[in-house]
Amino acid sequence: MKIGWTAHRAALHTSRMFLSMALASTIALSVPGSAGGISGVFVQDDRVVVRFDDRVNGASAFLLDTPRRIALDIDGAQVGRGHFAPASSTVTAVRQGQLSNDTARVVLDLATPATLGQPEIAADGKSLSFALQGVTDSRFRSEMGKGRMRFDAPANMAARPQKRLHSITVPIPTAARGVALPPVEGAQDGARPLVVIDAGHGGHDPGAVNSEMGKREKDVTLAIAQAIRDQLVKSGRVRVALTRDDDKYLILQERYGIARKLGADLFISIHADAAENTEAQGATVYTLSETASDREAARLAARENKADIINGVNLGGQSGDVSSILIDLTQRESLNISASFARLLQREAAPYVPFRSSYHRFASLMVLKAPDTPSVLFETGYISNAQDAAFLSSREGQAKIARGVARAIEVHFARKLAMRGGPSGG
Repeated sequence: MKIGWTAHRAALHTSRMFLSMALASTIALSVPGSAGGISGVFVQDDRVVVRFDDRVNGASAFLLDTPRRIALDIDGAQVGRGHFAPASSTVTAVRQGQLSNDTARVVLDLATPATLGQPEIAADGKSLSFALQGVTDSRFRSEMGKGRMRFDAPANMAARPQKRLHSITVPIPTAARGVALPPVEGAQDGARPLVVIDAGHGGHDPGAVNSEMGKREKDVTLAIAQAIRDQLVKSGRVRVALTRDDDKYLILQERYGIARKLGADLFISIHADAAENTEAQGATVYTLSETASDREAARLAARENKADIINGVNLGGQSGDVSSILIDLTQRESLNISASFARLLQREAAPYVPFRSSYHRFASLMVLKAPDTPSVLFETGYISNAQDAAFLSSREGQAKIARGVARAIEVHFARKLAMRGGPSGG
């Protein structure tokens, strides 16, 4: 079963009346007549009311971080249709999807950390209401760690008739726990710097897709990562390892975790961007910042950080300590090195790879959050653009990217060696 999500955003209105919403959905399901279709979500200041056109059985809620969300799973509900405009500074968007034949999910995107309080299902089972309670970041993470909150329909509500004798389940792939460390290739001298190249996405996660050309981000990034590895091995100046050398799925923490366990001197995550505007093209280099440099960087972080979420289930299981890494002195040094390498990457790779004019951006990207490993995310181009997609998926384009990245890596470590006053490598 395919899960369909829809989202609607609108400017805040000054009216204090509840504004109705029926969320658009493209899910084609056989909806039984007794299902409680979501007829509207009303958000006013610190109060949320979800209404149904028939009674529901019960509901549960849990919190998600990066980005912050409240997820509601409603038993006996179906997705609805329509338009949404929240009159709240806390809720910025509402999305919905059908988890199973009789369970719908509503997700509230939060501008500021908040939890829900006083949840209640009406006596007739046709509405769910709760309060939004603003909290600190640490309280939000603490509440998130408590897991799912359940609230049932009133006991005196009439029992719903049995709708069907069968069920449909959605298989969720397991995360690659305890992933084996990849081989280190290239120079045999253990004193040589180690670079870990991460091919973004993989396995059940295709990343961005150019359906017209049949190109998937996970395939393009793997081919580019392998080309960079081969170029570095040929030069013999550094050691290199790939987080994945085939079409397998890794959660975000496993990706930078591999770099940390291997003691990498540099971590480069390879991606291919996508945009609704098919004219957008060119490469971009991202480095970590808790504050996004612009709206586009924030959107990219939101998209990439959801790579661990399958049908709303977080396979990453990151602790609050990981998802809220503070930029301490150790990480600040890594950030400075990362930013310096980003500038160097553009300078050295520009003869081979077309870059955007604003090539260096900052975003809170989970895959870059190793505090002690200089890291960049290299969006090699826009797979949504026909010209970029052809370049990224061609052997010639991949070879050019590999040459540019290898040049930047070699100059980067030559500079470090010169600063230490060590011998030059051959």
